[in-house]
Order: sequence, then C-alpha cells, then structure tokens
Amino acid sequence: MKLYEFEGKKIFSDFKIPVPRGGLASSVEEACLKALEVGFPCVVKAQVLVGGRGKAGGIRVAKSIDDVKAAASKMFSEGVKGVPVRKVLVEEAVNIVKEYYVSITVDRSVKSYVYLASLEGGVDIEEIAATKPEAIIRVYVDPLIGLRDFHVRRIVDALGFKGDLAKQFDGIVRALYDIMIRYDADLVEINPLALTDKGLLALDSKLTIDDNSLYRHPEFSETLKSDTRDLSPEEVLARDYGFSYVKLDGDIGIIGNGAGLTMASLDLIAHFGGKPANFLDIGGGARAERVKAALKLLLMDERVKAVFINVYGGITRCDEVARGIVEALSEFGVKKPISVRLVGNREEEGGRILKEAGISYFTNDEDAAKHAVKIAYGGV
Repeated sequence: MKLYEFEGKKIFSDFKIPVPRGGLASSVEEACLKALEVGFPCVVKAQVLVGGRGKAGGIRVAKSIDDVKAAASKMFSEGVKGVPVRKVLVEEAVNIVKEYYVSITVDRSVKSYVYLASLEGGVDIEEIAATKPEAIIRVYVDPLIGLRDFHVRRIVDALGFKGDLAKQFDGIVRALYDIMIRYDADLVEINPLALTDKGLLALDSKLTIDDNSLYRHPEFSETLKSDTRDLSPEEVLARDYGFSYVKLDGDIGIIGNGAGLTMASLDLIAHFGGKPANFLDIGGGARAERVKAALKLLLMDERVKAVFINVYGGITRCDEVARGIVEALSEFGVKKPISVRLVGNREEEGGRILKEAGISYFTNDEDAAKHAVKIAYGGV
C-alpha cells in the first residue's frame, strides 16, 4: 500500500522529521485559502501515486492567488499522467541550499534492512544508481540486531554533516528506522531532504506499507474502504477478491492457481512467442465464482487478445474452475478465445464441462500455452 505525500508527511511530523508548513485542499477555493495561510511564494503539489509528477505538471510554484488558482484548476481538471487529482498539498516555498537523498528499504537478497543515502537528491534514485552507482551510500541493518549508533554515524559521516546539522540528521536517520518498524514498511524515503536556512526539511515523502501487514494497522482500514489509491478498475477488482494481480505490457491474459504455476505460465507464453498481459494468481481452493471474477478482470483489459488458464487441481477442483469459465462465457458474452490446461482433482469432470461448451482444453501445459499463442495471433 502506497501512501500519499501528505499522509507520509503526517507520519514524518509524528516522528519529529521536519517538513514544510502547509495544508491539504480538495478544491480550488480551498487551495487558495491554504495559500493565504501559508504565504507566498508557495508550492501547489498534486497528490497522486505516480512517479515524475513534477515533470508532468504536478508541482507548481505560485507567487500569487492567481497562480494558485491556475495551478490547482489545471491539476483538478486534467489530472497528472492520466491519474485524477482529488487533493493538492499547498506548502511554503523554501530557499534550498543543497538537496540530499535518504531512505530505508528491504534488501530481500540478504534478508536485511538497508539505508540508501546520497549527496545527490531531488532526482530519481534509479537514475543515480544507473549512471553514478558510486554516489549511493549503503548501510545494512540486520533486523535481528536492529539499528545501532555505528550505523547512524556511518550515514551521517558519509554525507558530511557537522555540528547541529549532524545532530538533526542523526535524529532523522533514527526516525526513518522507527517508522519502518512501526508501520511494517517496505520503503520510507525522503527525496529530497533539503538543507535550508531553517535547517533540514523533508520536501517529499514516499512510504510503502507491506500489504500483508495491513491487518495490524487498523488506522488504515477506513481509508482503504473508500480510497482506491489511484488503482485501475482491474486492480480494484483484484483487491476486492484478494487476487495477486500485476499488469504487464503484453496481450495474452494469464490466470493460474498458485504463484509458482502462474509464473511458469508467463514463461511458457513467452517461450512460444507470446507476450503476457498480466500475472493473476487466483489462489488455492478457488470456486467457480472466483474463476468467473478473474475472467471478468482480464476481459476489462482491452489489450487482451486471448486468455491462457493454467490450473493444477489439488485443493482446487477442476470442475469448479470449468464451471466458472463457462458461467463467465455465458454471463459476459466473452468473444476472446480461451485456452485451458486442467489437471488434477476432478480433472475428467472439468474437461467434460469445457468440451460441452466448446472450449479448448488440454492436460499438458506446453500444448495449452502453444495453443493460446496461436489463437491470440490469428493461428488455428
């Protein structure tokens, strides 16, 4: 779960990380009122969960009420990168002396937390990693040991802070770790952390909470019920049904039961020359209703030319899967071709249901994947 900038900054403030003065607005009129409270010049920032919003017009400096009206009106009416803007953050503009980057995330390859810090803030860390990897300082923190003074000193010294600034940055580094633990975060990022005439300020925030931990965070439950977090319609449906869904760049829809089998299905489609449109794992024990919902999700994607369904029946019954497919065809009037591989629990019954409905059915996954690629691209 990604948090908006204003949500992240609220958490930063709670943990004593300094942020600019500002206020949240849901309309042009409210943005103007917030600007008057903050003073000029100010910055109007669209609250969207997309990268590169600054280059896309999502961050504007305003020197007058007219500037605020123009910036907020454009954001609310046009959105940013195709994403609707429902709120803007109006903050004081600050005089920036230097920008830094600092974050803490999880390095799963070594099962450790890792701080990333750089003297070059205000740009994408991925860009720095690609062009100047030596500019990124990495400090690993064993989760079994936790953050220690020597970790913090290494980061403070690496960025060259002295005196009062070193003390302030020390507190920020420790606060990032505390936020990481308190909120079960995958990422806590400040980019940029600005040196100003008021000291250090977090000019932006990026927080990502582990979805699997949300049951431990009731403070987000009400928000999630009404807030789709800038999700696409497919992603909203996937969330509602508890599907693991990732949209990809191809045109062959993939449905599998189990993450491993679904990943293997993507590989099979690619092996035979196709391009997967998604990763969609319906999980074990799926009933007909879940299969029908999964097909509905894929059919919402206009790019999908054909669907490959790969199911191994263990606790999942193949006849339930087959019924879900047939019901979806009947209810949604599906026109796109479907290739199905079924094997395992009640396989024969599932195969009979599919054959009676005229749906291509295989027990070999390679044959089914090859057929899916053929029917997607005009083959017989």
